Amino acid sequence: MLPFTLEQFVAVFASYNNAIWPVQTVAYLLGGISVALLCWKPPNADRVIAGVLAVMWLWTGFGYFGLWFSAINRAAYPFAVLFIMQAGYLIHTGVYGDRIRFGLRPGTAAWVGTGFIAYAVIFYPLIGVVTGHGYPEMPMFGVTPCPVTIFTFGLLLLTLRPVPRWLLVIPFAWSLIGGSAAILLQVPQDWLLLVSGGLAVPLIVFRNRAVQGVEAA
Repeated sequence: MLPFTLEQFVAVFASYNNAIWPVQTVAYLLGGISVALLCWKPPNADRVIAGVLAVMWLWTGFGYFGLWFSAINRAAYPFAVLFIMQAGYLIHTGVYGDRIRFGLRPGTAAWVGTGFIAYAVIFYPLIGVVTGHGYPEMPMFGVTPCPVTIFTFGLLLLTLRPVPRWLLVIPFAWSLIGGSAAILLQVPQDWLLLVSGGLAVPLIVFRNRAVQGVEAA
């Protein structure tokens, strides 16, 4: 049993979205910039994309979990810590370390990654509207945990070099925790989240091994 009701859960989104407006539009802008940079690849594009992901995880951890969701669930505080940790990992690896190389490589991982990105940005909110939870009573792209996780998996699937496995741990864990809302709270747009980790992580690990094999050869 969850320590809150569906009505309380939805009310948190409504309060959160109203309070942070127009940050949601900034999140969409940053998401669009990330996709454009991934395709265009100017200098330092990889650092910027990693930085955008870090900002989304940091905002969600501190803002959504720490300041809003904590009002109905004390588990929000450890969730906030995990999301802030993931932001730190992305900054350390992708921004400071410049160890993530985003790009388009033909294959299953690229197709799945592209689908995840489209789902997080476009179809996730549309499903919410169609199923009766329109704005502001809905999780929004870039500022709430579930679409942020799906978007992150999408971008990490669109990489050209091996992705450090510890970057996958927290997103995978949240795909299971947050995806449970698809069943417990009747949030159909989270059904993909529930299986996203199980799809993305094996694909990334397999792709990592293939790239390492080519580099070794």
